[in-house]
Amino acid sequence: MKFPGKRKNKHYFPITQKGRIPLTVDFTRKNDVYICGIDQLLVDIEASVDEDFIKRYNIEKGQSAVFNDQSAEELYAYLKKNSLIIGEYPGGAIGNTLHNYSVLSDTRSILFGVINNSITVGDYAYKYICNTSFLVDLSYVQPCDGQMGKAICFVTPDGERSFVISKGKMNDLYPEYVNESIIENSALLLISAYLLRDETTPMFAATMKAAEIARSKKIPIVLSLGTASLIRDKHDFFMDFIKNYVNVLAMNDSEAQALTGRSDALLAAEVCLDMVDLALITVGPHGLYLCGHVDKQYARETKDQLHTKSIINYNRYEYSRGMLKHDCVDPVKIFTHINPYMGGPGQVANTNGAGDAALAALLHDISSNCYHKLMVPNSPKHAANFLTYSSLAQISKYANRVSYEVLEQNSPRLIKGLPEKEDSLEESYWER
Repeated sequence: MKFPGKRKNKHYFPITQKGRIPLTVDFTRKNDVYICGIDQLLVDIEASVDEDFIKRYNIEKGQSAVFNDQSAEELYAYLKKNSLIIGEYPGGAIGNTLHNYSVLSDTRSILFGVINNSITVGDYAYKYICNTSFLVDLSYVQPCDGQMGKAICFVTPDGERSFVISKGKMNDLYPEYVNESIIENSALLLISAYLLRDETTPMFAATMKAAEIARSKKIPIVLSLGTASLIRDKHDFFMDFIKNYVNVLAMNDSEAQALTGRSDALLAAEVCLDMVDLALITVGPHGLYLCGHVDKQYARETKDQLHTKSIINYNRYEYSRGMLKHDCVDPVKIFTHINPYMGGPGQVANTNGAGDAALAALLHDISSNCYHKLMVPNSPKHAANFLTYSSLAQISKYANRVSYEVLEQNSPRLIKGLPEKEDSLEESYWER
């Protein structure tokens, strides 16, 4: 497994410090540490439109709406006829995140979902497979008759993205196709709020089955909120689900406000920590917040400047590694914030995929902790049952850098991993 961030190897496997044993293990050998996720397998169709177009079709800007298949096909035909389509990519928030995770970590991830039983060259399923990392294992997807789902992404001149979803067969994943053994042996289970939109679908039942398995086997559950309108519509349901099942919560600031009622992202993060162990909130051009818990005896104070916003000295313990709250004797809430990497790309065509990229970086760090614990179980790094491998401050840098790469590549998925050498980046960015 490749380790997260651009730090020197000595930071991962130091052998000269007192109390560390000489390492005779080959850390390049393959070990079956993987993550798994469930997704509504989609093809993203990206179109450039103006503000009037969004208003004409009653699409809530920045949010996601479901159209019936016929209406979506008519809309697609209109976009095609008027040459408004700028790209077609494999999509789905979880599919994007798993792809990015495998590109970053160079390790396997496993995806559950529904795909065409019969695939022909050039169709949507073919494009999905061709543009997904070979390390994303599709062996457990459910074959079906019919079409894959489609997500039409409308990009307005300000770079904001709005979605229309055509469901196709994307919600037809049946519980029997959720492999219990795969989930209970994984580092974590990744799901999204979209899977829980409609309680009458097979997908809802399959997702609940997976969540029950993960909870019973103490596998961390990661939930991506996806869209603020859905959280508002099913607020009570999601509050209960998060409290009962979720360990790690990922969202943007509008989704955080819909969930917590707090418009301030830092205060929303604090509310989230009453429900979950770790939370990631992206705030667009203002970067991202990462917050979690640590046992007081393992809390590490920052060596950087203290900052005060809606919480006084909120970043005091940002050098701490995240822990599950129930593993803390005296839990302390920890927060960090980071502005966009290098101020963000000079020109952002759209923000599609940036949040999924940040989450992939976080999941890479969590799985790296599992990998290191497997390889070096007696390491001082595992004196306590930590959730993350790195400090929250370091993870935020990594997530920030990966988000930038997606924006710079102008693709909802990483086309390639991070460069081996940062031509325009001071080493101090990573080494602080």
